[in-house]
Amino acid sequence: MQDERAFVFLQGPPGPLFRRLAATIAAGGTPVYRINLSGGDRYDWPDGGIDFRGRFADWPVFFDKFLRERRITDLVLFGDCRPYHVSAHGMAALRGVRTHVLEEGYLRPDWMTFELEGVNALSTLSREKTWLRQEAMRLPREPTLPPITASFRRRARDSYWHYHHVLSGRLRYPHYRSHRSGSILMEGFGWLWRFARSGRRARVAAETLQRIAGKPLFVLALQLSGDFQIRAHSPFPDMQSATSYVIESFAAHATADLHLLIKAHPLDCSFFNWAEFVRRHAVRLGLDGRLHFIDGGDLEDLMETARGLVCVNSTSATLALAASTPVCTIGEAIYDVPGLTHQGHLDAFWAAPTPPEPGLYLAFRRALVARCLVRGGLASESAVTTLIDSILDRLGLTRASQASFPPLEDVRSRSATGSRPSAQAGRREPRSPAARNRG
Repeated sequence: MQDERAFVFLQGPPGPLFRRLAATIAAGGTPVYRINLSGGDRYDWPDGGIDFRGRFADWPVFFDKFLRERRITDLVLFGDCRPYHVSAHGMAALRGVRTHVLEEGYLRPDWMTFELEGVNALSTLSREKTWLRQEAMRLPREPTLPPITASFRRRARDSYWHYHHVLSGRLRYPHYRSHRSGSILMEGFGWLWRFARSGRRARVAAETLQRIAGKPLFVLALQLSGDFQIRAHSPFPDMQSATSYVIESFAAHATADLHLLIKAHPLDCSFFNWAEFVRRHAVRLGLDGRLHFIDGGDLEDLMETARGLVCVNSTSATLALAASTPVCTIGEAIYDVPGLTHQGHLDAFWAAPTPPEPGLYLAFRRALVARCLVRGGLASESAVTTLIDSILDRLGLTRASQASFPPLEDVRSRSATGSRPSAQAGRREPRSPAARNRG
């Protein structure tokens, strides 16, 4: 029953989502708790949270005691690879506490991922194609719904103030260890630099695409080096290493008429010079005129004519699969299903890319939406409201009332003054994030 449950929230996405979700759960009479690990957490949830200010080595015992004393039944967190979250998930499993993981959506922009026990390579969704087809036949068709509204300005604002308070809150949380691999300040400068060069990037991308139009083309979709998809779910230390691996394979095994286009991630705000990196590889490997780089363009359009897509484990692969374009992954990915992606080695992909079996991607998508995704987003009020309702439904809870915590501005003003479940049908035990390097 609902009143027998008790929730604890750890770190969420920057912004009000977790606080508003918890308020709605609490309005139904269910105990809800929050542990703040950083100044950013406290900014997003300034009232009623419990501060953990100790060293990381003290975190497992602190969290286990918290679970025991509050009789917690459900843990909610954003991202399952952050060090504090990995530890908390493990301690929760020892006590049989359910862990609900929110993450960016496998399908974007209208969905977020919300799964029990793990996401991405740790997802328990079955990778067995027969089950996926049978499950899709059982499930209703995906409804046609209006798009989720989103504002980049809103997302940027929430992120800025969260990370601003991570930095300014270091005295209060002296031992906090961020999951981010780079400097928050440098990332901010990177975004300013990216905006300043947006016009030039678009022009260069358009010129490159015009120059290679009609040529037999493979595409490598870059990801962010700091993303845990690279750091935890692939054999590569960063995206530069993965890119070098792909280029070397292309140089050794692709015929002379083929071209490889390397496409930057649209949110890459690093100062790394990808264009020069690609140019040096082209010169060294004799690929001048066949190896290209763009920071722009539309990946969905590219997939309509590309021979194939290579990625580590990017969710952008769903765009290729939807277009029946062959996909080869070189890391752990939820969509890496026999019959859906190329199952041979990358070296063989250039000559004989395996396309997805007819109808299998639609079956996979239908199962994914039903089991792993919740509708909504983070970048507008309506998107957050939709997301809260979707998560409540997935949790088996209802919106008891419209009661909520006091407005954040009021709270901040006052503050300024004074064992893992066994696999069930359709689920799988998570695989290790070891590299897929067949052949």
